[in-house]
Amino acid sequence: MKRKILLSWSSGKDSAWTLHLLRQRGEVEVVGLLTTINTHFQRVAMHGTRHALLKAQADAARVPLWEVPLPWPCSNDIYEAAMSAACTSAVQQGISAVAFGDLFLEDVRRYREDHLHGTGLEPMFPLWGRDTRQVMLEMLDAGVRARIVCADPSKLAGDFIGCDLDYDILSRLPAGVDPCGENGEFHTFTHAGPMFLQPIPIKDGEIVARDGFIYADILPELN
Repeated sequence: MKRKILLSWSSGKDSAWTLHLLRQRGEVEVVGLLTTINTHFQRVAMHGTRHALLKAQADAARVPLWEVPLPWPCSNDIYEAAMSAACTSAVQQGISAVAFGDLFLEDVRRYREDHLHGTGLEPMFPLWGRDTRQVMLEMLDAGVRARIVCADPSKLAGDFIGCDLDYDILSRLPAGVDPCGENGEFHTFTHAGPMFLQPIPIKDGEIVARDGFIYADILPELN
């Protein structure tokens, strides 16, 4: 019997690609997409993904959401208490690990390991240590489509915002910008790829500057 695990789900390309790789390896069963939701705005933090689009991703991936509701504003203590409760619930349901799409940030990995220590959940990092340009090329070759929905304007010009990552965008990223945006240069919303049964229809929303970042809102495209 395969181990049951959760996947930390941001709605972006790295977590989506991690789901695909885990399925290819076939060693575990991803039984939930662990996601924190800002209950005031009904969005995923940083990526700004609307709850309706998050649900569309989960439906297309055939994996239920494991939502962790967070108030706004949210202190670190409140965040950690909410995550601790989610971990306790996971263990009670026979889940043994949480997978993350992190690539190379040691402090982020250490934070995750420290906070899962003693919970009964093992941290897993399937992408860890991979060359980020190679990972990005593998995603594009496999048909992943991910839109840049948030960017740090001090690192990435505004004309990249709202664009789908493709070979051209990858070739034009400024020197010093990680191809996967691992240093926080940009965040994405994945709307197509081999981890989904079908593409997620989306349309452009407004572009706004907020809290030092630029956000390109995206909306569900209703049929």
